[in-house]
Amino acid sequence: MHGNAVPDSYVYVTEEGVTRHYADGSVEALAWEDVVEVRVGGLAPAEGRPDVLIVLLDREGEGCVVPRSATDAGFLARLRYLPDFDLERLSTAVESAGDAYVVVWRSPDPPTQLPDLEYD
Repeated sequence: MHGNAVPDSYVYVTEEGVTRHYADGSVEALAWEDVVEVRVGGLAPAEGRPDVLIVLLDREGEGCVVPRSATDAGFLARLRYLPDFDLERLSTAVESAGDAYVVVWRSPDPPTQLPDLEYD
């Protein structure tokens, strides 16, 4: 039987936030008002080719990982509402992404120190 393969994950973007559902049933979600940092990097396989990951983090270092292949105009438009978010900087980071993560935006005045997260 041939049919469309079930995606390993899918992403919902709303005015309230971003939610990613994984094939194993796990879910990552983050409200836009809680986003304090945006990172780009970490190439991951997507349909046999690498995909860039955009990571949204909250103050506790929890967040939502959004593959570039799951982004759309709505996601990019919503990022523009983050204070002083630079879509050109995001685009440059996505185009030159490698295994290391690069911070492309940080909240202008986070109330607490953000953890320096390590990525494999």
